[in-house]
Amino acid sequence: DRVNRAILVRQLGDAVEEYGFGQRDMLFTSYEGWHQSFAGLARDVPFHNRADYESYLTRIALYPRLNDQALAITANAVRGGYVLPCSVLGGYERTISGVIAADPTQSRFYEPFAGARPASINEADWAALQARARTVITTIVNPAYRKHLDFYTHDYLPHCARSDSVSAQPRGAAWYALQVREHTTTNLTPQQIHDIGLHEVARIRAEMERVAHDAGFPSREAYIQELRTNPVYYPATAAQLIAASATFNKEVDYWLPRMFGTLPRLTFSIREIPAETAEGTTTAYYSQGSPEAGIAGTYYVNTSRLNQRPLWEIPALSLHESVPGHHLQIALQQEMDIAPFRRNFVSFTAFTEGWALYAESLGEEMGVYNTPARRIGELSYQMWRACRLVVDTGIHAFGWDKARAVQYMRDNTALTDTNIEAEVNRYISWPGQALGYMIGRLKIIELRHRAEAALGPRFDLRRFHDAVLRNGSVPLDVLESQIDDWIAAERARS
Repeated sequence: DRVNRAILVRQLGDAVEEYGFGQRDMLFTSYEGWHQSFAGLARDVPFHNRADYESYLTRIALYPRLNDQALAITANAVRGGYVLPCSVLGGYERTISGVIAADPTQSRFYEPFAGARPASINEADWAALQARARTVITTIVNPAYRKHLDFYTHDYLPHCARSDSVSAQPRGAAWYALQVREHTTTNLTPQQIHDIGLHEVARIRAEMERVAHDAGFPSREAYIQELRTNPVYYPATAAQLIAASATFNKEVDYWLPRMFGTLPRLTFSIREIPAETAEGTTTAYYSQGSPEAGIAGTYYVNTSRLNQRPLWEIPALSLHESVPGHHLQIALQQEMDIAPFRRNFVSFTAFTEGWALYAESLGEEMGVYNTPARRIGELSYQMWRACRLVVDTGIHAFGWDKARAVQYMRDNTALTDTNIEAEVNRYISWPGQALGYMIGRLKIIELRHRAEAALGPRFDLRRFHDAVLRNGSVPLDVLESQIDDWIAAERARS
């Protein structure tokens, strides 16, 4: 299969090139790490019978082995001079210490045992499982997290990098060039990407100006100030924010069968981001489920600092993270009859994130950007991803520091200060990843325009979307060939 071969050749080539950089492995960023992923394990595995609970306890009891391996790899990276910048690590220790619960029944790891006893387990066995869980958390899991916290505090943080640019690290410029190629699946240079970003920023800025004037404000800046500061645009409670997200997704349900021929069977839920990580992480994210295990996908929403979580962002945010964005695309891929390595493990940033950003624009055709505030929300999210092209390359290729990056984001987006801080920290600590979003979106839009021009009135949006998604996440050059083949087949079919 040519798609399998193209993906394997690319992935193996990237792996070989990365191997040549030796110990530069960084296993965490400013907002995520192995300890955070593991702390969410209970929400990613099934609990139907006693064996499921016992399997879970066995897995968390093995955490010290994973933790020790990750700490050893990280210590090796520190010795090589590969460390995150000091500027992005403020408060990071809370993502570790926040998992440690003196009372094991209050631990995130105890969540499966905190509810009602399953009918399939008798009282004595349930009590024994609960007791074992408390023991494992107290004697195995908590000590491992304390060991991690001690390492971070004494062996990592004192060595944090003074420069915000990865190019300042050993062979950093070459590493950044590789990351740009991997995350965009193109041969675009940092300068070319920077220039694309500047062009997109100017285009979107002009459109935001028009919306602001139509809303009765003298300028884009005046309207954004209103949207940033007027309490009417913000939720009063976390429950209100979650409910608003759920209500919006109901609006979208009507449109899905009108825009897609094939929809996933797997459902998704909406949950709050865990408190110990919320303040340092992004606005929302998606965690994939498992069709085989019957575990729904999860759209996580950040409910910390509610005065920084505007309701007018919800349409664009939800379209991106749930449907028709990440959940629709990833769940479909999990249900496809393709090679297992592609079905379960392959994700190219430019495709996966490019699709989710393209999905935001489908809100225009759905008519959900039906107020000036919602329209600004969409444009702000486009601007956010356009600014990434400028800021990421600015930091890692052109010598920008964090302060300049933050100011550029504030000058051009409608994002709140809390979101801007978290985002810039992300670009600094994960070089190149943020470039895939807009580069992927622009390619999908280019291919749609190509198909519309070639097919004219025979163009079918549902069939086009199915063609884009039919092979799961693929590099952009593979996607282009895929759509060119589809256009030819559509012409022949007509």
